[in-house]
Amino acid sequence: MSETSLERLVPEADFARLLSREATGLFLRAARAANRGDRPWGKRELFELHSEADELEACLDDYGARWNAQYHLFTELTASIRGFSLAGLSLEHLHRRLGGYGLEGALGEDRVAAVQAAVDRGRSFVRTSLDALLGALREEAAQVGVEVAVGSEEPEGPPQPAIHFRLPRTLGIQDLTDEEQRIAEVASKYLQAADMLAAAGLERSEDPVERERLLLARCREEHARVFEATVHNLQSAYDTHIKNTRREAEDGRLPRLRGHVSATLHLLEAVTQLVHFVERHENGERAAEAQERLSALVPRDRVHTLVLNDLGQAALEVLEAGRALAEDLLPSYTDVQVITLAIPAEVTLHARPIALLVAVVHHHGTPVELELAGKVANAGSILEVMILAGSNPEHRELVFRGDTRPLEDLRRLFEAGIGEWGLERLPEELDYLRG
Repeated sequence: MSETSLERLVPEADFARLLSREATGLFLRAARAANRGDRPWGKRELFELHSEADELEACLDDYGARWNAQYHLFTELTASIRGFSLAGLSLEHLHRRLGGYGLEGALGEDRVAAVQAAVDRGRSFVRTSLDALLGALREEAAQVGVEVAVGSEEPEGPPQPAIHFRLPRTLGIQDLTDEEQRIAEVASKYLQAADMLAAAGLERSEDPVERERLLLARCREEHARVFEATVHNLQSAYDTHIKNTRREAEDGRLPRLRGHVSATLHLLEAVTQLVHFVERHENGERAAEAQERLSALVPRDRVHTLVLNDLGQAALEVLEAGRALAEDLLPSYTDVQVITLAIPAEVTLHARPIALLVAVVHHHGTPVELELAGKVANAGSILEVMILAGSNPEHRELVFRGDTRPLEDLRRLFEAGIGEWGLERLPEELDYLRG
């Protein structure tokens, strides 16, 4: 007996009727957008557009429309609308809040104005692209027999103004245990994020060929998502451990640092969505006809320019400008000391004890410097420590510089044989190393 497929094929004409119903919300918003004149897109409008496009794209994927010749372009247009509306949402949020992030102290008014101009160029390009994509979606719907919804919704109010003030803090401010260590950790992570983005090599270029080469080499989607996730994790750490604490209310440097983080994050969110749009041209998901149509609607080089020369450079500049704040905060919330520790007798500094040493540094999250035989390494880098130890096997004394908290745990670790006498002999203060 032959097997019967668990899936039933849907006739394309029947799917058009189903799609007419599923696409109603998106078409209504597209119609409202087409009649709005020169009014800017608002956050609510972009959010609703993204939500409708996201749901419609999920429906299309559920029915395999991406791999159907008749509905492929319709699917790609929907996906592009989803991505551009999400990029626009990040830029609109940043447009409204940039003035409240306190960037002027580090960047200066002229450079903040330049960042604002880059954001506004991004907003303008996103609006133009969405206009083109929504118009093309309506045309494609007519081609494949999808009925376009007509009607109107409640008119949207005026766009929300930029935020230049905040309400007074009238609720109790929570106190955090060990808050100084948390602040030091966030400042250290900020510097690591700034180093990562600076090392990415996202240089400005006016040459279209060189610009494309740079993006392919240094800002593909996987790179952009790592940049975004790194800064997102940094903001989450701040909000979890510092936001709304008494220390934040007392130290004006902290909310300013958070402003640099948040502005960078929204810029990188938009970069990720735009890079994703471009790379769908290259990965074989789009048929040639769809690629040509989308390239005509949204010029690829315009996206490259916006990603690399405008939004990418603005993200680099905002994050780098906050470096001095992080560097200033770090010594304020750490008690930097120097200790010399001797490797216990009959213990060799090889991979296992080095891994425990590095784990102590990572647990505390603040930088620790290791000096051995006059040479220096980052004690949080297993590779650097192994190279330094392996190059100087005859030296038995290590000098550590850093905050007293990781140094005290390193002292405990060395007194317990750096783990070589058995993890069960580690003191309870180092229980985190047993996991």
